[in-house]
Amino acid sequence: MTHSSIIFEYPLNEKMRNWLRVEYLLQQLVASKNAHSPEACLLFLRTLTELLDIFERNELRADLLKELERQQSKLQQWLIVPDIDTQAVHCLIDELSAHGQKMNTVPKFGSTFKEDRFIGQIRQRLSIPGGYCNFDTPTLHLWQHLPIEKRQAQLDHWYAGLEPLHLSLQTLLHLIRQSGRFNELQAHQGFFQNAAEDKNLLRILLSSDDEIYPQVSGHKARFSIRFFPLENDDRVPEILPFQLACC
Repeated sequence: MTHSSIIFEYPLNEKMRNWLRVEYLLQQLVASKNAHSPEACLLFLRTLTELLDIFERNELRADLLKELERQQSKLQQWLIVPDIDTQAVHCLIDELSAHGQKMNTVPKFGSTFKEDRFIGQIRQRLSIPGGYCNFDTPTLHLWQHLPIEKRQAQLDHWYAGLEPLHLSLQTLLHLIRQSGRFNELQAHQGFFQNAAEDKNLLRILLSSDDEIYPQVSGHKARFSIRFFPLENDDRVPEILPFQLACC
């Protein structure tokens, strides 16, 4: 992948859709875990409330545990392949097993935050546009004026409860992404379609210099991609080269 390339991803089932959203929010959580910046702290709290909404609607832990077991079974089959690096495979199996054991010991995702009075108050106000002004949330205003060390310790504590989820999800999504190779393809008049039997994820590699983006529709059996220019007055080339990985 060159510096001018960009990867677009599209989930082919609801489970992958949720995982990608959680991954994105966890990445934001880590990036905003900085008590020195009031803006970063606010982003952390907003992101945390979005994660809690997802946790309440989905059985993330059960799905992740099933996938950890499934990936371990797949790796066990790799051990009989000739010339395979068995040490690397065993290390990966051990890593997945450790994630599974850790996930089994932590409470249901989001459950500990329900008992946090401060998070509960903030969560109610963050759903309202501008609802986190200091006159709406005096507790937040006070918290933002606590010593930096105390705020940082609190941010670290909140994230620590989600770290097993983050590490497990990182490993699983990495394996899923690595399961599909990029192939050179062409879209004709901005359109491409194909089959993707029993796949979870599409990854589309384009040159960012072209300022073209894909819109995907499909499910686990078949999908179609339409390409559009970023600017309305631009056009997509009649034959557009791109790369596609079905994972």
